[in-house]
Amino acid sequence: MSLMDLLNKKDILPLESEALHGRDEEVEVPSEHFVKGTPLKGPFADNLQIAVFGMGCFWGVERRFWELEGVFSTSAGYSGGFTKNPTYREVCTGMTGHNEVVLVVYDPELISYESLLITFWEDHDPTQGMRQGNDQGTQYRSGIYYNTSEEKELIESTKNKYQSQLDLNGLGKITTEIKELDHYFYAEHYHQQYLAKNPDGYCALAGTGVKIK
Repeated sequence: MSLMDLLNKKDILPLESEALHGRDEEVEVPSEHFVKGTPLKGPFADNLQIAVFGMGCFWGVERRFWELEGVFSTSAGYSGGFTKNPTYREVCTGMTGHNEVVLVVYDPELISYESLLITFWEDHDPTQGMRQGNDQGTQYRSGIYYNTSEEKELIESTKNKYQSQLDLNGLGKITTEIKELDHYFYAEHYHQQYLAKNPDGYCALAGTGVKIK
């Protein structure tokens, strides 16, 4: 297989039969959130809920969500694919099917799932397919991974509202992957709260400038 074939393959999601197998061992991550000092891993308190979003490189996405009032904890990870406990290097090959995502742990009494969705739609470009800005490949696709049918309904309603505004501004069709959350795998420790540890680090997070009305 040529280099060009490999590059093109990164834009195509693999079949489950093609995906890397992975491993049983989970990666080790810090016990506490570097910024918030809250637990990075569950089980979380019963009053808290989780949401999982893919918006391109997870470094900037995680920072965007930990800054929101009502968000208890965040982490960088992988979801949407097949490989069990993948490594970052494996995800970068495009042969895991996974997306770079952020797990958001939030208090619904302080911030609603709909508010999180508005941040999702407005703070990246959900029309770009298998890329986000200069970051190209299936791991950078726009994605929402829901837990309940009620969440799915909110996703679809906010998506339709945002698409209407995109249409009015002459922009493209939403390509966001919307699917039920299967597994969430934590990314390696050095990815967690990366931009808090590396303030001048890479961040390509950018919205379309269009707002939901």
